[in-house]
Amino acid sequence: MFFHALALNKTPRQANKIEHALESFIFKGRWLLAPFFVGLLFAIILLLIKFFKQLYLMGIATFTATNQELLVGILTLVDTALLAGLLLIIIFSGYENFVSKLNVDNHEDKPSWMGKVGFSGLKMKLISAIVAISAVELLKVFINSGALSSDELLWKVIIHVTFVMSGVLFALTDYLNSKTQSH
Repeated sequence: MFFHALALNKTPRQANKIEHALESFIFKGRWLLAPFFVGLLFAIILLLIKFFKQLYLMGIATFTATNQELLVGILTLVDTALLAGLLLIIIFSGYENFVSKLNVDNHEDKPSWMGKVGFSGLKMKLISAIVAISAVELLKVFINSGALSSDELLWKVIIHVTFVMSGVLFALTDYLNSKTQSH
């Protein structure tokens, strides 16, 4: 609307050039997201350091730790790995959806979903990973349930069920959305 009003004082060709320049500038602005994805890669490196620290501490305590402590340590490693995978999904999908296609040709290690996951698919992968992380955290809580009150345990379960229900609602919304768009 603004540019059509501006066009009153310009020839159609001049107004079209201004509009094209602005649109091109806005389109190039997508590169402002790239540093976020690089930062998330750095976060994965931090998680890797945390992972190896936990693994080292578990190795030292293996002969003195109880099975319960060892299991909680292993679940912490699983949790860290799930979080790193979640970040990688966000990096790949976010970069491809909002910045630029990843030009890795037909690399044999390229994930099958890469380049095919839209915003809706990204949301589903995200909520699935969050539910999995929440489930691992809840399992750790139940293993150490003696350290928490009944109210604290109840709130942990409520939070997990909230994540699960959010995932179901996201899936239902996407399903309904896909049905209305196909008609």
